[in-house]
Amino acid sequence: MNKRIPAAALALCLLTGCGARAPLELPEAEADSTAVAYVPLDDRPDNVGRVVYLAESLGYTLNMPEEWTYKTLLDGQSEDYCAENGLDPMPQSFPHGSPSALYDWVLEQEAAGCDRYILSMDQMLYGGLVASRVAGTTAERNGMDWPLTELIDGLLGALAADPGNEVWLLDSVMRLAPTVGYAGGTLEYYNAMRTMGAAPRKTLTGDELTLENIRHTYNTDADGDNLLHFEGENADALYDGALRYMEHRLDKLTLSAALLEKVQSLGSGQFHVLIGIDDSSSEDCIQKNEIAYLQTRLREGDVILSGVDDLAFKAVTKLYLSETEDTRVYPHVFVSYFGGTENQPACEYDYKPLTEIVDEHIDYFGMKRVPSAEQAEVQILVLTQPADEGKQQTYYDELIRTLNACEEKGQLVILIDAGNGRYGTAFHDALVKKAALGGLLSYAGFLDMAIVTGTALSHGAARYAHLVLGQTSQSEEAAFQKALADSIIKDFCYKNVVREDILSYVRNELGGDPNNFCNPELDRSAITARLEAGMEQAAAPVLKNLERSRMCIRLTDGAAETARWGTVSLSGYRFPWYRAFEIDMDISLGPLTQ
Repeated sequence: MNKRIPAAALALCLLTGCGARAPLELPEAEADSTAVAYVPLDDRPDNVGRVVYLAESLGYTLNMPEEWTYKTLLDGQSEDYCAENGLDPMPQSFPHGSPSALYDWVLEQEAAGCDRYILSMDQMLYGGLVASRVAGTTAERNGMDWPLTELIDGLLGALAADPGNEVWLLDSVMRLAPTVGYAGGTLEYYNAMRTMGAAPRKTLTGDELTLENIRHTYNTDADGDNLLHFEGENADALYDGALRYMEHRLDKLTLSAALLEKVQSLGSGQFHVLIGIDDSSSEDCIQKNEIAYLQTRLREGDVILSGVDDLAFKAVTKLYLSETEDTRVYPHVFVSYFGGTENQPACEYDYKPLTEIVDEHIDYFGMKRVPSAEQAEVQILVLTQPADEGKQQTYYDELIRTLNACEEKGQLVILIDAGNGRYGTAFHDALVKKAALGGLLSYAGFLDMAIVTGTALSHGAARYAHLVLGQTSQSEEAAFQKALADSIIKDFCYKNVVREDILSYVRNELGGDPNNFCNPELDRSAITARLEAGMEQAAAPVLKNLERSRMCIRLTDGAAETARWGTVSLSGYRFPWYRAFEIDMDISLGPLTQ
């Protein structure tokens, strides 16, 4: 029988004007915390700052190379970045990271005695996710072309030499179209390649799944019709671009297969492969046969899952779970959907129904489904897109009632907003007014719908395990708070409120491009000031909500020890890629209180 958390211990109460509370005394983190060598997918917050928060909340220290070695720069940004960071002008290839420098850095970590690694192979091989979409077969090393198969052999061979190493290799299935504003990519080219990539293809099976046969499916649809026919004044340029696009896809697929074959040949359990499917389509698109081809080369335990920008979250969580034999870290869970569209993809960039993707991630993290909410230790609440627009409030009101009932019953909650922006600000406003956000086990809703499931469940699985294992510190709790606050604030305050103002300001008042403040050059200080002013107003009620919340800090034999959030303040607002799509910020916390 599952042990239940006493409701009185976990209830998320609001402050009612009482006096100052005594700080909660927690130990400091151990000085010799476990180090993990981490090469990120790129320098965006989901792949750097938020991964650091998650790792530190579990007692890990992430060792990372210098930023320039994994930095992605859109067109027109290289000169400004180098000047702002005191760097010498970079070579022509610099708009992406440096595989050669990263290769040397990883070997340096190995020589220094590191034994845990999380390595993005899109970064190691091509210089980042964006660069992987124009993938070749060589990198540059000492002024010479360096075959990427040699990089794979050298890297994995060196890491396999130490049987004590645990190595997570993160890879991706290329999305349907390359990036606008990188290497000259235009919106017209993006749209043409996405349309071409999304077209249904002939399904290959068994012995048909060869690189040559997959390449033949690239330029014809499932009925054999030619997909390389373009019209308009740029038809010839689009045709040439389509040929390059197909070449890049095949090159990347070939290298991904080579990586899997190398891992297989080493015959070692040290390596763990996690492949994410980048922006996809619910159609039987160009990715279908690529996924099937890679699936046949996976070993037991290796997986292909939806989403790419959540890969590092998944790897950190799986690493943490693998380092304990305590089976209590795998909770009994019950999933509830609100909105009525869970049996379809959460957005046009996902390739499976939401229910299937949630179930795949539950299985991946070893969670155990139970047939009723009453049997669950953790409830997973998911808001989908509304099946009936006229019932939007009914859907989210029901979710909030369920959330509050979970709190009363003493059940921890993972909350996923997969509404894809269809509820505007109404759902978030209602949560701020009617729920205590700081008591959530995890939350995700920001950016691409393809990653919200992996983000929420990886953070939730990691946090639950940490609570059950019962050892924590001041810094670990602060890191968890930052991870949760970061996710909530960026979604509630920036995505649906401040970002709309920034988009309008850049387009209409500055006459620029919200997707790149450097092309043409804009007054970035004015944009940042606008961001700061908007966030100060939008975030105020959310910060108050967090500060009035209680959070669970330890589970012992089913009993919860809780603490009240301290103060939360935000500063250092910035646009990591000089674009309005996402922001980053610094989060400062006061001490937890009794």
